[in-house]
Amino acid sequence: MPSPLPPSLWSDTARRIGAGVALLAVAAIGFGAGWLVFGDSGSEDTATVAVGGSKGGPAFPEAATRNTTRVGGADTIEDAASVALATYPSAGGVGAAPAVTIAPDDNWQQALAAAPLVADPIGTPILLSTSTEVPAPTDDALAALAPKGIAKANGTQAYVVGDVAVPDGLKQSPVAGTDPADIADAIDGERAKITGEKDPAHLLVVSSADAALAMPAAAWAARSGDPILFADGDTVPEGTANVIARHPDTPVYVLGPESAISDKALKELGDATRVGSEDPVDNAITFARFTDGDFGWNINDPGHGFAIANVDRPLDAPAAAPLAATGGSPGPLLLTDESESVPPALESFLSDTQPGFEDDPTRAVFNHVWIIGDTGAMSLAFQAQVDQLTKLAPVSTSATPPGVTVPEDAGSTTGSTTTGETTTIPDLGALGGDSTATTPETTTTSVPDLSIPGDAGGDAGN
Repeated sequence: MPSPLPPSLWSDTARRIGAGVALLAVAAIGFGAGWLVFGDSGSEDTATVAVGGSKGGPAFPEAATRNTTRVGGADTIEDAASVALATYPSAGGVGAAPAVTIAPDDNWQQALAAAPLVADPIGTPILLSTSTEVPAPTDDALAALAPKGIAKANGTQAYVVGDVAVPDGLKQSPVAGTDPADIADAIDGERAKITGEKDPAHLLVVSSADAALAMPAAAWAARSGDPILFADGDTVPEGTANVIARHPDTPVYVLGPESAISDKALKELGDATRVGSEDPVDNAITFARFTDGDFGWNINDPGHGFAIANVDRPLDAPAAAPLAATGGSPGPLLLTDESESVPPALESFLSDTQPGFEDDPTRAVFNHVWIIGDTGAMSLAFQAQVDQLTKLAPVSTSATPPGVTVPEDAGSTTGSTTTGETTTIPDLGALGGDSTATTPETTTTSVPDLSIPGDAGGDAGN
């Protein structure tokens, strides 16, 4: 079994990942600016903070802003390793992962199918590997994580999905199958064995052909443990049908439009409920807003965590899935199809859920966004716009609109619960948002009938 190595013995890649994760932690709680690097001045445990980024420039805002933290991997392999270490910070003997899931770096469907293994009580981060060798970031992350093994899974330290290289010395449990639907079937069986629960709470079916429409499922599976199943057009694969048949009373939800998974397929899936939109960015937002009983994120107010990934990097969805699991700030995966600026639909959603405060900002709720990928995936300008759209903003209250005098009994108007008071939200256009975006209902209070009696007209100008 691998054991944690002191920082002075880590490889260069491990140091880079470790430094990045340490900086993410510093950035997230709002302390200072700089890169944390491990020192070599005689003490193996010495760490110093050096001003400047890895290329000599400032670490902020490339790594983090007030309301965003970037997982800045040059590719998804690095993103997965960084997220694993950020969600399981094993230094100091804490936060050890019970096991890991190792998935192929060239098959988003297989990696996505494994996302339910991220959820408690299994709790495995997802790392990526190739078919011929273990990438250095993955190998280094494994050495730092030192998975202890899952007792209920015969001491399994690594679930192996697909045809991937795995480091020696790990007790492995191969996930049977090459077809994503068969892998999903096998993972559902593993879920039942470890949790002791015959049926999951829900089943979520996604497109096996359109990655951008399927990506948001990863975060939900990591949060809930619900199996991710696959269909394409009119076709429902055997593995998907097996899981549906095994859980006849479990509600089925389909993520995506009819063009991706047809109404004919919905009938084969049982009494399924469709959630989604044609456009991938809208589809992710629709899923983030959706709620049906205990299914769905129901993100329609401020005070949440989010992650944003680029639709061109579908493996970033399972790589980022641990950020949505319990223990951190669980929240949905949002998507962008632009790298230089926030697309209008996403801008509107972030504006709608922007947090605010009236009197004391320390008593307010906050939003925080993880940016998944380097500046090629989302530029610094993109990150700055997201920061502005999610920052805590003051809201003001006033008894009446300017220039209007309200009679004393006006506050008793039916339907008003707050006499003579209305809440005014900030101008979102000034904040970089869409000033025409729909205002969340939670930011306003009822406004009394301001109709002015005939004999009060003379006071209107007071």
